[in-house]
Amino acid sequence: MTDATRDTWAAVDRYLAETLVGHDPALEAALAAQERAELRPIEVAPVAGKLLHLLVRISRARRVLEIGTLAGYSAIWMARALPEGGRLISIEAEPDNAALARRNIDAAEVGDRVQILEGRAADVLPTLDASEPFDLVFIDADKESNTVYLDWAARLAPVGAVIVVDNVVRDGRVADLGDEDAQIAGVRAGLEMLRDDPRFDATALQTVGVKGWDGLAIAVRV
Repeated sequence: MTDATRDTWAAVDRYLAETLVGHDPALEAALAAQERAELRPIEVAPVAGKLLHLLVRISRARRVLEIGTLAGYSAIWMARALPEGGRLISIEAEPDNAALARRNIDAAEVGDRVQILEGRAADVLPTLDASEPFDLVFIDADKESNTVYLDWAARLAPVGAVIVVDNVVRDGRVADLGDEDAQIAGVRAGLEMLRDDPRFDATALQTVGVKGWDGLAIAVRV
């Protein structure tokens, strides 16, 4: 039996990506641009990007909200899944990241369906028009604010909408109740909100792969 090590996780992830995702010049160019800009490689893995793409399609989402743009990698994945007339709004706190993301998104030829709003998400979210709800919300920003983002996701999403929260395992640290790191505490508070808030029905999955040991939570707005 193959030993379960980080190297094995990464090798399996690469195999799955090669088999089910393949190579994509626009996405690979976006990652290369992100690396040149010396941004941290904290974008979703290719297999997770494909998952987001499929979730947009499965949910038949027409409007998607992303909290945390980075260089636009996940935005490209999701924007490609939108139907004609669909729209993705992505919020990014860092102006340089937002500018890079716009270039990457335009190069991927989905700029006509993506709008990037600059600023802290906690400040930008209250400015969004609740009369134009989002069918899918992807939360991938500072973990300390997960409960704030989940609250706004519930306010801005109709019943039946999908909410995805990334990075909810953090190398297993989330289960260490003695770990008082602010990010870990924020992740834990978000999971507890998904459990206790009647607006959500949720589960979470551990993942291993090129990004190490982490996981994501998936909820439906009820």
